[in-house]
Amino acid sequence: MKVPSLEAAIREAGSPVELLRSSQYPAFEFPVKPEFSNWRSEQQAWREACVLLDQSHHMSDLFISGPDAFRFLSEHGVNSFANFGPGMAKQYVAANSEGYFVGDGILFYLDDGSFDLVSNPSVINWVQFHLENSGYDVRAERDDNSNRRKGPPKLYRYELQGPTAAAIVEKLTGAPVPQVKFFHMTDMTIAGVRTRALRHGMAGQPGFEIFGPWEDGERILDAILKAGEGLGLTRGGGKAYATANLESAWIPRPMTAIFGDNEKAYREWLPATAVGSLGGSMDSADIRDYYHTPYDIGYGRVVKFDHDFVGRAALEEIAKNPARDKVTLVWNIDDVMSIMRSQFEPGLPAKFIELPKARYAFFQVDKILHKGSYAGMSTDVGYITNERAFISLASIDRSLSEPGTQVTLLWGEEPNSSKPAVERHRQVEVRATVAPAPYPQIIRDSYRKS
Repeated sequence: MKVPSLEAAIREAGSPVELLRSSQYPAFEFPVKPEFSNWRSEQQAWREACVLLDQSHHMSDLFISGPDAFRFLSEHGVNSFANFGPGMAKQYVAANSEGYFVGDGILFYLDDGSFDLVSNPSVINWVQFHLENSGYDVRAERDDNSNRRKGPPKLYRYELQGPTAAAIVEKLTGAPVPQVKFFHMTDMTIAGVRTRALRHGMAGQPGFEIFGPWEDGERILDAILKAGEGLGLTRGGGKAYATANLESAWIPRPMTAIFGDNEKAYREWLPATAVGSLGGSMDSADIRDYYHTPYDIGYGRVVKFDHDFVGRAALEEIAKNPARDKVTLVWNIDDVMSIMRSQFEPGLPAKFIELPKARYAFFQVDKILHKGSYAGMSTDVGYITNERAFISLASIDRSLSEPGTQVTLLWGEEPNSSKPAVERHRQVEVRATVAPAPYPQIIRDSYRKS
C-alpha cells in the first residue's frame, strides 16, 4: 500500500501539530546493543579513559557527487564554504527561506571531490528533495540507518573518545598519533587495512571517528578492541551513546521547519512516515511556535553571509537581534525525585522518567516558564553520570539566559497523547536553574581550544 504524503496526512489530521502529536515514530533509534556493561560506566569511560561507540547503524548517509555538488551544498547551507576542501568536515546546517532551522548533520568532504552527509533523516530528506528537484548537475546515493535499510550499511564507523584514545590509536597504527586539526581527516593503516579517520571531540574529549567499507568493519573492530586492552577501553551501547550530546550540548532533534507555504512541494514529496513524533508540554496549536532559528540553538557561529543560500535574507535580519540563547537547564533534584516517587504512590503518577535518556518523542518540546510567563523551550533531556546531574538542553529568552536564573519547566503532556512511550500521567512543574551550554566546565574549556 502506498504511503500518503506528509501534506495529505496533515490535511487528514487537521494540522501539523495534531498529526505529529499522535505519530507512532520512535523517540530515537539506536539499532545497536543497549549496554555492553552498564550505561553509567560507559558514560564515565569517555571522561576517564576511552569509550568505543559503534556509529555504523543509527545515522543515514547521503553520498553527493557531480560537477555542481560543492555549489549545491553551499547554496543550501548557512555555513561558509570559503575554506572548505577535501579532507575536511563541518557541522552542516540547513534553514528554510524564512531562516528557521530545518536540520543539521556532519558533512564530509572526501578526497575524490564527493561528499558524505551523515545525519538523522530531517536534513537528509531536505537535501535529497532539493537535489532531485533542481537543475544542478549532482548525483546522490542514500544509505539509510539499519532500522530502515535492507542489508548491511555501506560504511562502518567507530568512535574512540577519551583521554586514552590517542594511546590506543598509536597501538592500532604502530605510529605516533596523527597531528590533524579538529574536524579534519587523515589516513590510517589498521590491521593492514587503509582507513579514514576524522579528528573529532564528542563529549569534550579527544578522539577519532574511524570509517571505511563495511566489509573491513569486523577486522577493524577486532583490532581496536585488542589495542584497547590495558588502556581502559570500554564499549558503549545505545543507552550511553544517546546521552553524549547532553554533555557536549548538541541538540539532536529540534523541530524541523517544513510546514509553511513555501515548503508545500516538499511535503507533497515526503512520505508521512518520514517525519518524527512531537511530544512534551508545549501546547501551542501553531507549529511555527515550535520552530527555532540557528541562533536559538547555538548555530549562530556557523551562519556566514559570505555566500548566497536559502534563508540568507531572513537570517540577516534575525542576526541583528536574536531572540533566544541555547542554555542548559539543571533540574531540581527534589523535583526529579518527586516525579520518580510518584510511580510508587497512589493516584495518577507524573510522566515516567526513563534513565539515562528521558526524551519520549522524536521532537521533544517542553514549555519553560519564568514567573508564570512563557520563556522558551526545553528539548533533549536526561541524566549524565559524570556531573551527577539531570539536565535538558533549552532555547530560552536572552534576558533569562544568565547562569543562575531560576525557571520552571512543565513535564508531561496535557492531554496525554497516543504515542507508544506515553502512559497515563499528570503534568507537573519542575524547578530548574539556567547553566551554560555545554554544562561541564571541562568541555567548555576544551571547546575553546579546538
